[in-house]
Amino acid sequence: MSDLRIDGARLRASLDEMAAIGATPAGGCNRQALTDEDRRGRDLFIDWARAAGCTIRIDEVGNVFARRDGSEPAAPAVLIGSHLDTQATGGRFDGVYGVLAGLEVLRTLADRSLVPTRPIEVVSWTNEEGCRFAPAMLGSGVVAGVFSTEYAYSRVDREGRKFGEELARIGYRGASAARAGEYAAAFEVHIEQGPILEASGSTIGVVTGIQGAYWLDVVLTGQACHAGPTPMEVRRDPWRAAAPIVEGAYRLAADLAPWGRATIGDVKIRPGSRNTVPDRLAISFDLRHPEPAKLEAMVSRFRALVADCAARARVEPAIETVWHMPPTRFDENLVDLVERSAQALGLRHERIVSGAGHDSLYVARFAPTAMIFVPCREGLSHNEAEHASDEDLEAGANVLLRSVWTAALA
Repeated sequence: MSDLRIDGARLRASLDEMAAIGATPAGGCNRQALTDEDRRGRDLFIDWARAAGCTIRIDEVGNVFARRDGSEPAAPAVLIGSHLDTQATGGRFDGVYGVLAGLEVLRTLADRSLVPTRPIEVVSWTNEEGCRFAPAMLGSGVVAGVFSTEYAYSRVDREGRKFGEELARIGYRGASAARAGEYAAAFEVHIEQGPILEASGSTIGVVTGIQGAYWLDVVLTGQACHAGPTPMEVRRDPWRAAAPIVEGAYRLAADLAPWGRATIGDVKIRPGSRNTVPDRLAISFDLRHPEPAKLEAMVSRFRALVADCAARARVEPAIETVWHMPPTRFDENLVDLVERSAQALGLRHERIVSGAGHDSLYVARFAPTAMIFVPCREGLSHNEAEHASDEDLEAGANVLLRSVWTAALA
């Protein structure tokens, strides 16, 4: 294995060619799930995979599997996967790097006529981003049994188009069932989407797990009234509760540093008039922590905070749990394998927790799973300025290659 390396120039050329599909003027990508651009990206991946000697399977929610058999075709396979869909103003590497690095692993084995014991599959999961069809990670979630196929088909975008209809329209509503097979191991390589690796000078993040998250919608209902004649002390103004709730959420995250997270991503006001005190205020909160007990305590304290602030402002509170992503720990043996692979390649590395959700969250429900991170410039992702160096991308793919090859020989 000492000289087993991927072709870095070929990987970069593939990334550049895929980035041209849905390219944006600012250098990013808009290749949202089940659009014509997504179809073109899928078509290109399949063409490349077939040229590398792979067989293709497409399941009923559009997940695309490229398979290269081993010497024991019936043995549980090794899975490599990520996604090709992007945000509306997304970058060139989020998700797509993981798919094309997996393809590069298969190309490298084909170039050298290397046949592992186990089959190796590269999967492009459908609708990981969730920016067009919510929730995120829909394709891997169906395979993991988190969502039903019918639920996936019923998701609707902002224009009222259904997931199932758009899947059929682009020709990717496959015939095979979206069910988990038997896998010996699963790997995903990804840009970090945060600043930790760049700040520490590490090339490889050995990911031990994924942070848990709660998406909560807080609705505060007061009483609309005129901004001029109504004295401040008699108002039932939702903002009087909202301001300390927002500040309190940030304090909760600070109390659970360094891994506590609190984000306020959306606010809706009714009636939305400059000279009217609103009667309804809806605020979205994203609370995160990698430890289950601390995450639950954080949410419990947040609920108490909302109740207290609402009572003080004399408004009615309601909290809806929109989505819950439980903290996930990856397989210790595979995490150790990734670390050994980085060490063997002489790459500076560190163990890290993923702050973002990934398809590996759901894959870990049916297969031993590990992830590999590489740095991205200034930690930027979900941004057209997203960037990773050629050297880091090649290094991450080589750690993936070494880890996959070892797991596929077991």
